[in-house]
Amino acid sequence: MPIPLLVLAGPTGVGKSAVAVAVAQALRGEVVGADSMQVYRGMDVGTGKLPPEEMGGVPHQMIDVWEPEDPGSAGRYLREARAAIVAVHGRGNLPVLCGGTGLYIRAVIDGLAEGAGRDPAVEEGLAARLRADGPAPLHVELTQVDPAAAARIAPNDGFRIIRALGVFRATGTPFSHHQEAATVAGDYRAVYVRLHRPRSELYGRIDARVAAMFAAGFVEEVRRLAPRLGPTARAAIGYRECLQHLAGEMDLATTVAAVQQATRRYAKRQLTWFRAVSGASEVTIAGESGGAVERIVKLVRDRGLASDR
Repeated sequence: MPIPLLVLAGPTGVGKSAVAVAVAQALRGEVVGADSMQVYRGMDVGTGKLPPEEMGGVPHQMIDVWEPEDPGSAGRYLREARAAIVAVHGRGNLPVLCGGTGLYIRAVIDGLAEGAGRDPAVEEGLAARLRADGPAPLHVELTQVDPAAAARIAPNDGFRIIRALGVFRATGTPFSHHQEAATVAGDYRAVYVRLHRPRSELYGRIDARVAAMFAAGFVEEVRRLAPRLGPTARAAIGYRECLQHLAGEMDLATTVAAVQQATRRYAKRQLTWFRAVSGASEVTIAGESGGAVERIVKLVRDRGLASDR
């Protein structure tokens, strides 16, 4: 029988984590994280992880499962997240797949197929390196991970280098072998909920959240982790700007503003991604999340994924 699965997706800052906890409490669920940076141990402040006291006793899977040195990939995430979902279901609980990394969510539900390996956040980090250092170092890296693709791509073709290297970073599979890496869709009865806030409110929350991160010691977190950050973690929004700050390239005020702007831009891309998901139910959060939680719980029960326990 297909496994019941609730998906809570939405842009950074919309309030997914608090909603997921409340819904899981109401439906005897467990949260399965779908955030490409919260999987990393030690990257706490900069990724907005909930502290244990705010998890409400709800078990959280796929958080703090990879080391910051690990490159990570959608393929690895797919395997581990699907195993976590099976385990949650096996305990008689409802898996609540919650996060803002659209590629990871799509991989779990639909599998990975040719053309499904693009991750805008990964490619943005590679593009920043291209602007700073030129295409040569990226082509050398591509030669190491996918020599077949590197042989076909000119060393000065930055666009195609980023595409090929980005697919490898996102999926863990060489671009030249990507078609062979296709996986089947997951066997789920899924309810997909897209969380939404008015744009002005969302951007205000993002700016406040970034300011709070820095007040909570974000720079110190990056300083401590810097020697261990792999290429994927170093390219994460906030971490790359803090590394520039620690290198003396930006003062603190400029760094905070740069992270706020980058996060708002990322949220805009997330909104575009999730709006394109067919069959998703949109739930708007205005102010506190209580009303949204009630609507989601009702939707899940109406779809037959859970009942009163």
